[in-house]
Amino acid sequence: MISHVTVTEFVLLGFPGCQELQSFLFSLFFGVYVFTMVGNGTIVCAVRLDKRLHTPMYILLGNFAFLEIWYISSTVPSMLVNFLSETKTISFTGCFLQFYFFTSLGTTEAYFLCIMAYDRYLAICHPLHYPTIMTPQLCYILTSLCWLFGFLSYSVSTVQLSQLPFCGPNIINHFVCDMDPLMALSCAPAPTTEIVFYILSSFIIVLTLLYISGSYILLLIAVVKVPSAAGRQKAFSTCGSHLTVVCLFFGALLAMYVSPTADNPAAFQKIMTLFYSVVTPFLNPLIYSLRNKEMKAALKNILRIE
Repeated sequence: MISHVTVTEFVLLGFPGCQELQSFLFSLFFGVYVFTMVGNGTIVCAVRLDKRLHTPMYILLGNFAFLEIWYISSTVPSMLVNFLSETKTISFTGCFLQFYFFTSLGTTEAYFLCIMAYDRYLAICHPLHYPTIMTPQLCYILTSLCWLFGFLSYSVSTVQLSQLPFCGPNIINHFVCDMDPLMALSCAPAPTTEIVFYILSSFIIVLTLLYISGSYILLLIAVVKVPSAAGRQKAFSTCGSHLTVVCLFFGALLAMYVSPTADNPAAFQKIMTLFYSVVTPFLNPLIYSLRNKEMKAALKNILRIE
């Protein structure tokens, strides 16, 4: 069937409120966005410019920080425009492009967290074999696969969703174009498209989380067997930053899927989406720069702080 699209633009309600509140939220999220861009950009520059950080662990971290820059850029700039706009509109094409990049970058982040968990597992559980297994070449191959499969995962679902008929209304009670509000606006039911999307999403979230959890269970068992307290502390410190990011990112995803949302599902969805798409990239530079001695030294060298 050839669907006829009558809706040419959507309205993203975002966070409704008076003009004073909109101005305050604009200032708040603009500050968050600038800090996130500068913080993650500094990590990327530190990894690239400091030869001491040309190791698989920091190559992954640099790619992850680069990913966070694009991930927050898929939502916050349009959100900032809407805070100051009276119409709060986004074009039909722009909405689906945002949906594609938002879901693809989020999926890429989940894959990256898996690879980083694998790296920490090898470094702690198989330290003697780590240099021969996790070579820079393998690291670059894994990062490339993360980007590739991240952007392939939802390509078909996005095309299928964009082909549905949208006859009106065109109001999305969210700050980003997402699956649930777009499906609700479709003029014709598309259970197959919706089921495929949610099966794929559940498959990706559950498998990546199970893999990361399994890696850390094995890692924890190995750390407990370390005889010295100093050795255990060093082992925990090397993976503490990554585990913090995992808890923040997947915690919000799990809260969105398992928590009751009957009272105010739209508000809950906005808050949870905001947490894993904005708060996590914002905290990433703080988590990795404050908990890692090598990264702090590299940042001081880059920023020329004595």
